[in-house]
Amino acid sequence: MISDELGVQLHDRWTRGESLTEEELAQLAAWYEAQDEAERKLLNIPDTHADLVQLQARVDEALAELAVLTKHIQEKTAENNALRRDIAALRQKLTLQIQPA
Repeated sequence: MISDELGVQLHDRWTRGESLTEEELAQLAAWYEAQDEAERKLLNIPDTHADLVQLQARVDEALAELAVLTKHIQEKTAENNALRRDIAALRQKLTLQIQPA
């Protein structure tokens, strides 16, 4: 592992378009990985495959729950629409019964 100072220097050179040796590129890549790991730890971001699988399972569960809720809402919407039609028909029938002949 290289020092942060050397990592910053290599990064600076690389981003300015300077050529780096293969060894320097390898050092820079390792430094980037170390920086990424430190950031993941700081932000508490999972890094392991198992954590990602667990997160995906939670997403899948949430999607399944959302699908159930969506179906329930669609069923209730259909029921409400049917009731609205029934109410409209009853109102029309009542209006016809109330009107003098």
